[in-house]
Amino acid sequence: HVQLVESGGGSVQAGGSLRLSCVASGFAFSSYCLAWFRQVPGEERTAVASIDNDYSTEYAASVKGRFTVSKDNAKNTLYLHMNSLKPEDSGMYYCAALRSRCGSFDADDYTIWGQGTQVTVS
Repeated sequence: HVQLVESGGGSVQAGGSLRLSCVASGFAFSSYCLAWFRQVPGEERTAVASIDNDYSTEYAASVKGRFTVSKDNAKNTLYLHMNSLKPEDSGMYYCAALRSRCGSFDADDYTIWGQGTQVTVS
């Protein structure tokens, strides 16, 4: 069935790095827009980065230059490499898929979601 499963979250000190992974199944991974969102308690999910089916990428201003989104179509896996982490990067990170070209950072447009992985930066 259609599924996204994230992993790689954890606790890290400011300035450190983490790599999140998201394994997809049940849909045509390579043809979807894929994205990472972050959510903190009491707030809406906000987009962090996206990667399109042509590998073009977009980033939120707050992470540009520090985070890198990538994917491996052969492994049906989406990645988020996070460097120079800051306490404000903390939150639950979700991967999501959109059955069209990227162009939206609106969480409501994404139809497939993972369960999330927690990132805590202290």
